[in-house]
Amino acid sequence: MRGVLIGALGGVVVLGITAAVVVPEAREWYDGRHEETSSYATGKAAKADRDSVPRWLPDDAASVEYAMRTTGGERLLKARISGDGIPASCEPLGRKKAPDPEISASWFPSDRAGEAQGRCGSYYVSVDGHTLYAWQTNGDWMEENRRSSSAE
Repeated sequence: MRGVLIGALGGVVVLGITAAVVVPEAREWYDGRHEETSSYATGKAAKADRDSVPRWLPDDAASVEYAMRTTGGERLLKARISGDGIPASCEPLGRKKAPDPEISASWFPSDRAGEAQGRCGSYYVSVDGHTLYAWQTNGDWMEENRRSSSAE
């Protein structure tokens, strides 16, 4: 009887360890499979390839990196721009606080929310030198779609 109890206890321990390793890996795989990233030479090329790239991105933007979640509106954007401020079509953020991006990419710094300077449509925007960083949350994307639908 004691051998059966020890064997069962050992099985439980092995299953627990396996679950502790497998479940996080499965979750990361599942979450990551709904994310796409792309690189483009210019803003014009990015907008031509993907309808979801924001139209306010300057055509002459260079070294464009774009990431999106296919199951919602979470987006990241990084590009080199000719100016050193937010695009003219954008509005200054003022005292409002930007939310953190809801997805991540190796090329997108994690501290951008605190550096947000403006809003370009439903995107929060930060410019560091000639590098533009922009992100959109799922909630802002949904709100933008609601506004667009009611305007039609």
